[in-house]
Amino acid sequence: MIGTKAKILSVFLKCAVIISSAVGVILSAIAGAQSFMGGGRVFMYFTVQSNIAIALVCAVGAVLLLRNQPVQDIWYLIKFVFTVSITLTGVVFCFVLAPTLGKYAWRLQHVLTHVAVPLAAILDFFVTGRYGSIKKRSVFFVIIPPLLYAIYTGIAYVAKWEFSRGVHYPYFFLNWGSPAGAFGFTNDLPYMGCAWWILLILVMLLAVGYGYLLVLDLIKKRSRG
Repeated sequence: MIGTKAKILSVFLKCAVIISSAVGVILSAIAGAQSFMGGGRVFMYFTVQSNIAIALVCAVGAVLLLRNQPVQDIWYLIKFVFTVSITLTGVVFCFVLAPTLGKYAWRLQHVLTHVAVPLAAILDFFVTGRYGSIKKRSVFFVIIPPLLYAIYTGIAYVAKWEFSRGVHYPYFFLNWGSPAGAFGFTNDLPYMGCAWWILLILVMLLAVGYGYLLVLDLIKKRSRG
């Protein structure tokens, strides 16, 4: 059973996720179409989809906690999967996209959706995750959302859907028409083909997910000690 202090902290963190996600997505939606991840097509981006998913999971979790209802392990697993997904958006933004975007990267909407939401979601996962049971083999579920998104963006590229004016891909590493193509390498962006980027991201997700489960085990052991 989740303790009172953990419950209060978790509800606070869940509210931070929900509010930061809502404000960040709204600000992104009203930003100009030429702004990164801005304008009416904002909902086509993985970051926004992950923000909405983790916000919905947090909202359901907050209701369950406030109503003192038991939280089933399936919810801990869903929270785990989307926490790893939102971790991906934070890491990719801070270490891959932000260096290419420069000062424009650190606008309020980007800080909220790419930094505030991931941090609050990760903290919340470790606050409440120790009360659930997530098997190590469940780590493979974390690759499902980004893999589906990669398929979706591949279809979008072929169908020439626009993520921004004249651009048929959401991020430079998903540009199948770049000089690197699918399996090539270049000296400039994107440095390597989309297939390599996708493989790298999936491996990173598995490593992060497994690492989270190991940390969760350590937290559980310390709480019993």
